[in-house]
Amino acid sequence: MQEPILEPQLPIIDPHHHLWDRTPVLAQIPEPSHAFERMLQLSPRYLLDELLADMRIGHNVLATVYLECGSMYRSGGPATFKPVGETEFVNGIAAMCASGLYGPVRACAGIVGHVDLSQGDGCAAVLDAHIAAGGGRFRGIRHSASYDLDSAVLGPLARTPSGLYRSEAFREGFKHLAPRGLSFDAWLLEPQLDDLIDLARAFPDTAIILDHVGTPLGIGAYQGQRQPRFEAWHQSILTLASLANVSVKLGGLAMPFAGFDSFMANPPASSATLAADWKPYIESGIEAFGPDRCMFESNFPVDRGTCSYDVLWNAFKRLAAGYSADEKTALFSGTARRVYRLEV
Repeated sequence: MQEPILEPQLPIIDPHHHLWDRTPVLAQIPEPSHAFERMLQLSPRYLLDELLADMRIGHNVLATVYLECGSMYRSGGPATFKPVGETEFVNGIAAMCASGLYGPVRACAGIVGHVDLSQGDGCAAVLDAHIAAGGGRFRGIRHSASYDLDSAVLGPLARTPSGLYRSEAFREGFKHLAPRGLSFDAWLLEPQLDDLIDLARAFPDTAIILDHVGTPLGIGAYQGQRQPRFEAWHQSILTLASLANVSVKLGGLAMPFAGFDSFMANPPASSATLAADWKPYIESGIEAFGPDRCMFESNFPVDRGTCSYDVLWNAFKRLAAGYSADEKTALFSGTARRVYRLEV
């Protein structure tokens, strides 16, 4: 699906994308058993060349924020420090873009890495190692808590125990973020949002970003339940929005978890169709948090399972059509710039 670019001059900071080379891993999965694995097969390699190709399609992408995805971990040394390799790798990509050789875009201007916060006080030294490796670009941590009793919902991503954000050990590690000026990206599923509400209340001085509008569900045990569960999701979003330290990323609905018919559709859905499907979640998120605490995200290459990069941003622009110029600035670049403290 190719479309004319809507509002091509509108500045964008993409606050959520990944880089990886999954080719060796995917070679060991000849028959994917879960929709997420089928999605991965669309983008086995997504490094700087692929990212730049997407960003140059026509939208005015100024900069990006990288989100951890287990990429390029160190192969040796203490296990707790292996994720620092991801920050080292991404900082090199950011330095390549900062050279100007690839044009004015500043990919990976902010870096969000991973630390196992359930190490408690032991995570302090790892956080400091990330900061040192980030070359001034390291902004925070993501430690996903996604869990469901039905393992078919998450498939290969079903690897986290229940109640992670409520555990004492996790919170012993979490307390080390705010003193270092680090934010926290949270990925968990809609039925778990109460765990994040409790965490945000316990740590009001830590900036928390809810990824993927809280990941509403419509597959596995939740097949056909997305709409009946909407009100529960909405009430959780309203509660999170009442907490001043929480902001939200508007996106991730192109993943398989919500169960939209557009996932892996042939032919692919248009931006108009996607905007119509996603409207209840996006509009509710903006109404709850306000544009100054919302940011559109690409979640690429994960969201390629539904659409291309240009169609994705067209869908967001359709959804934002009724907002003022200042509100659009916040949604597409301003909130990301402020929350991730970017100098772009």
